[in-house]
This record gives sequence, structure tokens and C-alpha cells, in this order.
Amino acid sequence: MKPLEDVHVGRSFVPTSLMLGNILTGCSVLAPAGMLMELSQGLDVSVRDGGLLITFGAVMLCIGSPMTAWMTSRIDRRTLLTTTLAVLALTNLASALAPDYMTLLITRLIMLAIGALYTPQAAGTAALIVPPEKRGSTIAYVFLGWSLAAAVGLPLITFIASRYGWRAVYGSIGLLGCVSFLLLAWRLPRGLIGSPVVLKTWVDLARNRMIVLLLLITTLQMSGQFVVFTFMGPLLTKLTGASADAVGLVFALYGIFGFVGVAIATRIVDSWGAYNTSLLFTVIMLTGVTGWALSAGIYPLMACSVAIWGLGFASTNSMQQVRLVGAAPALASASVSLNTSVLYIGQAVGSAIGAVLYARDLLHGTGYVAMGFVALALTIVAMTKPRHGSPALPN
Repeated sequence: MKPLEDVHVGRSFVPTSLMLGNILTGCSVLAPAGMLMELSQGLDVSVRDGGLLITFGAVMLCIGSPMTAWMTSRIDRRTLLTTTLAVLALTNLASALAPDYMTLLITRLIMLAIGALYTPQAAGTAALIVPPEKRGSTIAYVFLGWSLAAAVGLPLITFIASRYGWRAVYGSIGLLGCVSFLLLAWRLPRGLIGSPVVLKTWVDLARNRMIVLLLLITTLQMSGQFVVFTFMGPLLTKLTGASADAVGLVFALYGIFGFVGVAIATRIVDSWGAYNTSLLFTVIMLTGVTGWALSAGIYPLMACSVAIWGLGFASTNSMQQVRLVGAAPALASASVSLNTSVLYIGQAVGSAIGAVLYARDLLHGTGYVAMGFVALALTIVAMTKPRHGSPALPN
């Protein structure tokens, strides 16, 4: 990797610019979850079909992430990341003009095929611009953009969609993309190149037991969460009679506490080690998901459970990135992109299961299925405990 030693820029703002790009990416990926009812009504499709925007999008993301990592590993990171943000901006603006469901779906698939690049490559770029001892907290900070997308983006998406329609949401995200593109083009220096991704890279990853277990953890965590998360708005409405504003409040709690969780994780990871931090927040996530399942039908308790769940969701995601980078620094670009891929596999699996349960009116069952996935993830996290005397951060 080529360190940023001789580039005289305001480096302190580069991680923030990368983080803002993750806000855009997060909003682009999560948007349908915050406005399923509006999409269903506006496009004259079922809620289940609206949810397929997330499922099919996740499939595209999980295929696109490793493929694009391989195809673009020799491209300058400034060129690569700014181009990705430009595509996200334009496709969101195009989505606002989509005349029907199929056009919107195709536009979304194009959007996410390119957008799959951003999060893993932003994490890899963050690792290039800071010393090794700051790598964990910097990657966690860059990933904070996803927490902000949930904390601020999802409630705003629900608010805007309920009052001005889903087209206004896509238009707003497109404008955010334009701003994010300009900021990153301004601040990110040229000359940042990661290690090339070749066939041997994937073979080395497959032979690394720790990396395989970490990827499995990501898959299970995301599968469990998206059984519920994809249909959280309609579930709250059906189970408790919640209004659009009440649904928006729950999304806000999820995101705000996710932000708090990542802030805490960023503070403690360099001293606690990524394993201990990951274990703590996975336990918290399981507690929240369990609370959702047990309190289904009681809005205040479900909202409190989502807040607890929120503390864990983004923190565990960022810790997965940190642990992968630490487990094999030379393979970081590929392992982080593969982690993003299995993250989206989890989204696709979870949202597909959630769609089946929702279509069959098994609303209470969604929480218990989510519990099972997250409990299994926690079991595997415990299996990855580092051996005595091994460095804290890589594990």
C-alpha cells in the first residue's frame, strides 16, 4: 500500500469526507425500508413487492462488491470513489423520475452495482491515510456514515415520503450525492493505491480460518436484522397501529442509538481490542432483537427494544471491518469488500425470509427468526476469541 506521507492536504478532513460518502451510500441502500407504504401506493404494487427493491438490490450488492474490488483494485482511489458517488447521485435523481416499478427496480440495480464499491473501498482508503495504531478508530469513524444514514436519513426519508411522496425522497438523496461528490473530490488526494486484488488473494482469504468465521458472523447478523428491518414500518403499523410519524420516531431511535454505539466503539476499540468490543455490542444487539420479539404489539416496548438494538447494529458492523483489516492487513481491500458482499447476502436472505413471513401474516414470527440468527452469530463471535498473547486490534 502507498502511504499518504508526502501529500500536503488537510488530512484531518479526509476521513470525514469518506464518512459523508457512506451517509449517501447508506441512504441509497436503506431508502425503500423507510417508505415501503408510499412506494406500494405510488407504484400500485404490494408491500412485499416493494420490499423486493431491498432484496434484489442486496443481491446486486453482494455480487458487485467482490467483482468491482477485483476490477478496480489498480485504480486511483480518488478517481474510483468520486466516480462512484457521481453515479449514486445521478441514479437517485433518475429514480425520482421513474414512471413505474420496473424502471425503478432497474435503476436501483444499476445504482447498487456501482455503489457496491464505495463502503469497502472507503474503509481501505481510510487505512491508507493513518498510522496502524489509529486504523481501527478511523475505519470505525468512516463507517459512522451508515449510522448517520439510519439516525438522520431514515427518519427524514419517512417524514418526506409521508408528506411529499417517494419521488421527493430520491430527489433529495440525489442532491446529497452531488454535495458529497464535490466534498470528496476537493479533499481526497490523488496517488492512493491499495494492494492489487488477484485470484491468489481470494484463495488466501478462503484459507484464513479467522476471516471465514468473521464473514459468517456478518452474514448471520445481517440476515437476522433484515428479517425485521426491511418491514419494520409496516410491522409497526400492523402490530401497534403506529402512524407514519411514530414509525419515523422508531427509525430515529434506531439510528441515533446506532450513532451513540459507534461513538462508544470508536472510543474503546483501540484499548479494549476489536474482539471484546464486538462481543459486547453483539450481546447488546441480541438483547434488543429479543426485546422486539417478546414485546411485539406494544409500541413503547418495541421502540425501547429498537433503541437497544440500535446500540449494537452499526458498532458490530464497524468492528467486523476492523477485525478483518487486522486479521490480514495485506488482504484488507479484498476482505473488506468480501465482508460488504456477505453483508448484502445477509440483507437479501433476511429480507426474503421477512417477505415470506409478512405475506403469510406471520408478523410475530419475524422477531423470533431474527433472534435465532443473531444468537448463532454471537456463538460464532465467541469462537473467534484471540489466543492469549495475540495482539488486541487484529482480533
